[in-house]
Amino acid sequence: MLPWVRLGAVKTDDGVELKLMQRGSEFSIMLGANELMNSRLSGSEEALANLAAAELAGRPGIRMLIGGLGMGFTLRAALNALDATARITVAELMPAVIDWARGPMAEVFGTSLDDPRVALYRGDVGELIRAGAQRWDAILLDVDNGPEGLTRESNDALYSAEGLGAAFRALTPGGVFSVWSSTPNPAFTRRLRKAGFTVAEVPTRAGRKRGARHMIWVGVRG
Repeated sequence: MLPWVRLGAVKTDDGVELKLMQRGSEFSIMLGANELMNSRLSGSEEALANLAAAELAGRPGIRMLIGGLGMGFTLRAALNALDATARITVAELMPAVIDWARGPMAEVFGTSLDDPRVALYRGDVGELIRAGAQRWDAILLDVDNGPEGLTRESNDALYSAEGLGAAFRALTPGGVFSVWSSTPNPAFTRRLRKAGFTVAEVPTRAGRKRGARHMIWVGVRG
């Protein structure tokens, strides 16, 4: 079996090492000893975009905000699901992740970052969420490991009652707030409902037919 090769690493604000690994054509992004994502397991990240797009089917000029670039699975799924009038902003806080997307993982990303519908924002997705009311038709969060974060304590603000209130206000009526998580979280479901969202919990496999089960929340603003 081919060995893993370390292609790059960076320290998070909390002092934990985030690293990019490669084995043959397979890539892995790891936080310490924990694998955050793998290029062979994209199913749940794709579902994050597809579930939101299905809720907005038929709406023209969709404005979508994706928090977390990762390996680009959610972005590519959104591009495939939305029409030419859509506009997608991807917010990524870690410059190294963007560099990896443009560099070692360029083949994985293909032409997605150069699609005219896409704008890449280097910074905190929370800043864009708080920037204005009824600005987005969809907000998709694949930040950290979900509501139980691993990489940055400040990510908790996205999933708190205050953060969910900001997301609610940032959405247009009927807009979708969709969140990826590695595990279920009943307390988070309750916070979403208390914030005003109609909520569906969707268990989704990491792979199309195999892999760990992840959770996606689909919240709709009435």
